[in-house]
Amino acid sequence: MKVNKIVRTAIIAALYIAITVSLAPFSYGLIQVRVSEALTVLPFIFPESMWGLFLGCLIANLYGGFGWIDIVFGSLATLIAAYLTSKMPTSILAPLPPVLVNAVIIGFVLKYVLGAPLLLSMGYVAVGQIVSCYALGLPLLYFLKKYKKFKWDEY
Repeated sequence: MKVNKIVRTAIIAALYIAITVSLAPFSYGLIQVRVSEALTVLPFIFPESMWGLFLGCLIANLYGGFGWIDIVFGSLATLIAAYLTSKMPTSILAPLPPVLVNAVIIGFVLKYVLGAPLLLSMGYVAVGQIVSCYALGLPLLYFLKKYKKFKWDEY
């Protein structure tokens, strides 16, 4: 029996939501480390995961309290970053799109909703993304790549 890509996408969305909401004090705000962003490396080896990340982020942002602007632009930032991650040439570069894209887009969102200085917002988001995507996501990516020989689509 094959794992349906839709099921994998739904599981990724559910994981993103569960991690983000359960760690809410760290997931939202000017200074944030959204641990669920570690999952944004997944499109490097599972391109279809970008839709799970997008959906998970969209639903998680409903809980964030920053309104429609974060729901729309935060979710689009994740989708753009996930797409770019799927196109990265090497593992070490896979976490870079989420860091850069979120720093810029979420930086603007935080400036708009919180009135925080733009460069400060971008800097805080970038640091949080580096922690999530490089310190947590890159080891996850290496772990999954090690077991990529395992036929994920056969189960």
